[in-house]
Amino acid sequence: MNTQIYLRPLELKDADVSYKWRNDPEVWSYTKFVLKDPITAEVEKQWLLNKLNLANEKRFAICVKNTNEYIGNIQLLDIENETAVFHLFIGEKKYWGKGIGYNASLMLLKYAFYNLNLKHIFLEVHADNLAAYAIYKKVGFQPVSQQEHFIKMVINSSVLLAAN
Repeated sequence: MNTQIYLRPLELKDADVSYKWRNDPEVWSYTKFVLKDPITAEVEKQWLLNKLNLANEKRFAICVKNTNEYIGNIQLLDIENETAVFHLFIGEKKYWGKGIGYNASLMLLKYAFYNLNLKHIFLEVHADNLAAYAIYKKVGFQPVSQQEHFIKMVINSSVLLAAN
């Protein structure tokens, strides 16, 4: 079953859902994020308020088409000199393994290369996060280096544009 999704810009009200994900260690098990104190909806709203209008970041909610349920985030950070850093997570675990990460990645990469005219997008993935690594390889990211447990990968605009 392929769950249909769409991306929309993150909104302040999304903090009412995303703060729960930020308190779930399983969601962050393969990331560099370490929860020091529980995050409340108010803390998440303040954090999001500080992030939403940054010129060098594009943050999107991943939503299920037929229900409009907000299930994860995908973003381009540190946008500068035709490059950006890519981040993806599905916070609603019932949607893990459903092809959503792949579809959301394709959508965001097309936006990055066609609309923002980026040339190179980088990411870091934990070497043990086999599902994420498979998604990134499938959309065209290639490994370039590894430091400790994290593999740095890159995709160039010519790779995605040639495939589509």
